[in-house]
Amino acid sequence: MHALRTLNGRDFRLFYCGYSTSLLGSSMAGVALAFAVLDDGRSASDLGLVLAAVPATQLVFMLFGGVLADWLGPRRIMLAGDVIRCAAQTALAAAVLVGRPSLWVFMALAAVRGLGEALFNPALGALVVHVVPSERRGDANVLLGFSQSVAKVAGPTLAGVLIAVSNAGVVLAADAATYGCSLAALGLLRLRDVGGRRRPSMLRSLAEGWSEFTSRPWLVASTVQFICVNFLVWGPFLLLGPVLMHQHPSGARGWGLVMSGYGAGSILGGLVALGRRPSRPLVVATAATIGYAAPCALFALQAPTAVIAAGACLAGVGSTVSAALSDTTTQQLTPVSVLARVRTFQTFGAFSLGPLAFALAGPAATVLGARPVLGFGAVAALVSATAVLLLPSVRAVRRPADDREQG
Repeated sequence: MHALRTLNGRDFRLFYCGYSTSLLGSSMAGVALAFAVLDDGRSASDLGLVLAAVPATQLVFMLFGGVLADWLGPRRIMLAGDVIRCAAQTALAAAVLVGRPSLWVFMALAAVRGLGEALFNPALGALVVHVVPSERRGDANVLLGFSQSVAKVAGPTLAGVLIAVSNAGVVLAADAATYGCSLAALGLLRLRDVGGRRRPSMLRSLAEGWSEFTSRPWLVASTVQFICVNFLVWGPFLLLGPVLMHQHPSGARGWGLVMSGYGAGSILGGLVALGRRPSRPLVVATAATIGYAAPCALFALQAPTAVIAAGACLAGVGSTVSAALSDTTTQQLTPVSVLARVRTFQTFGAFSLGPLAFALAGPAATVLGARPVLGFGAVAALVSATAVLLLPSVRAVRRPADDREQG
């Protein structure tokens, strides 16, 4: 309950409500998009191209989003990102409700949404620094992760039910409306936007952010780990999971159950992490990522849907714990003036091979089979986490002394 006092702050409470609403819509839309594509008889490779469009566009524009957030303030850039995402999802919902959109329509509108993500996401961590005092940021990150977790439980389940009784277009329209809630919350924040000072060139700003990023070996190591996880583990899981469930009698509801299991685990992880500040945060954060192996391994072993959902629950616990601890550590050990750019390089690196994962997982499954591809991903998750835990730079990072005193 002491940790929940972070919500007493007006600005964080407003942002938290708008962000949580938007997350619920996004979690619903992920299921709707996959089944809108597959229901038209398209292949796993087609779905991979659509899913790849968002991270591909993010990678193109993300670095500029981080610079703009440090230049103009995170709130302005996040507002622009929400406007773009709302417009893209509105257009996609209309296209699905009216008829059978072609593959290029799915890809083009996914790419537009990716532009909005490229602006919104790098600024998120920097906004937390502006609206939450330093001693509360760890709990703020846990609460943000907790809202993500709740959305991951409620969103897929609700989407599966809505798709069964209506269609995917209704779910996509609901997602567009939730971006409006996020826009309203951001607009009501009492923040003084940055502006009016002389700024270096875009290239010089990027170079400064890169220098700050590479000067932290522990941050580079965790970023490399997530390059492997997103390319070999989570990308194939997000593509081949719904493909396998589409062939299963439970269909969208089965995939919704699996993703709801992931969300339930994320909620549990948030409860575990709330108010806790381990002395070696990156060791705990990295160990938690081992959970990513569970759902892939269970898919590979042809486990029942309920068991796969339990494995996804374990991955969700690890995801929330890892994200909360690593985000807080980065915020504490990085100057606020370059934080958005450092986070941008971190995110850019982690997702750099994401589009390639979506593009290659389908063809790889055609040649090798979906289950062997997911089995290989489970092994990769274990190996990458172990390798990072062995690095001295990761084990050496400790919670700052002033934070230990406050915690």
